[in-house]
Amino acid sequence: MTPERQTFDVGGTQVRVSHLDKVLYPSTGTTKAELIDYVVRVAPALLRQLEDRPVTRIRFPDGVDGQPFFEKNVPRGAPSWLRHRVLPAAPGNDDEGTELDLPFLDDLAGLVWATNAGALELHTPQWSVTRGGKVRGADRLVVDLDPGEGAGLDECTKVAHLVAQRLAKDGLTTTVPVTSGSKGMQLYAPLPRRRPAVQVRQYARDLAHELAREHPQLVVAVMRKDLRGGKVLLDWSQNHPAKTTITPYSLRGRHEPRVAAPRWWDEVVPGLTQLAPTDVAQRLAERGDPFVEGAGRPSPP
Repeated sequence: MTPERQTFDVGGTQVRVSHLDKVLYPSTGTTKAELIDYVVRVAPALLRQLEDRPVTRIRFPDGVDGQPFFEKNVPRGAPSWLRHRVLPAAPGNDDEGTELDLPFLDDLAGLVWATNAGALELHTPQWSVTRGGKVRGADRLVVDLDPGEGAGLDECTKVAHLVAQRLAKDGLTTTVPVTSGSKGMQLYAPLPRRRPAVQVRQYARDLAHELAREHPQLVVAVMRKDLRGGKVLLDWSQNHPAKTTITPYSLRGRHEPRVAAPRWWDEVVPGLTQLAPTDVAQRLAERGDPFVEGAGRPSPP
C-alpha cells in the first residue's frame, strides 16, 4: 500500500498527491498512479494542446463508475502556483453575464495536480488567452464527427476524408484526425491567422451543410436524432466561443481507459479503433506527434 498522501517535486514545483493506488477504471483496474504515469509520458504533446487555453475539467473523484462533475472555475484549495485568470463568460454560455475564474495548465506539475484531482477529461476552446489576459481569436477549426445509431468509426473514416478534402480546397491543407476516445472523431485544421470564433463557427456550419447536401446518405449537419441513423453528424458548433472540445491526448471518462488520440491519415481507414493510454504513449515515443510539423502528412488530395 502506498501512503495516502505524498508530496512530489515535479520540475521544481511541490505537488501534493493522494491515494495513488485508488482504482479509477474498475473494468481494467487502472489506478490513479498509472494515469499520472500516462500524463507524464505524453506531457510535451498534451501541453502543446493546452497552451494558453483555459481548461474545463470533468472530474471523476470516485472513478468512472462514480458521479462525475464539470468544473470550469479554479476549485477551492487549488495550489497557489496554478495560473488562472478572471474573464467574462463567453456569449452564448450558460454563465453569460458573469465572470469565471479560469485555470490554465502550463506544465507537468499542473497535469499531475489535475489528474490527482480526478480530472480525467480536459476540455478546451479553440481560442486562447495571452499571459497578459487578452482573449485572442481562434487559431484552429474543429469538426466533430459524431456517428448516429447504426454508424461507427468506419463511417467516420469515410467522412473524415471528405471533410479534409473540402477544407483543402479552401487552403486548409493540413488537417489532423483525432479518434475521440469515445464513439467518433474530431478533425483539427490550423488556421493561417487568428479569426473571431463566431466567424470560424459560421464557416464550419456552411461546410457541414454543404457536405450534407452532397452526401445525404452519409452526412448530416443537424442534431435531430430521427435524421441521424446510420449517418455521421458534422458537429460544427464546437467552434462557438462558448464551447469546448476534448483536448487531444486527454484521457476520457468511459468504461475503459481511452484517449483522444491524434492519428496519421494512413490509419484513417475502415477498422480504425479507439486507443488506450499505453498505446498512445508508446506511439508518441515511437512515431512522434501528428500535430507537430513533419510528423503527420497533409490532408488527402
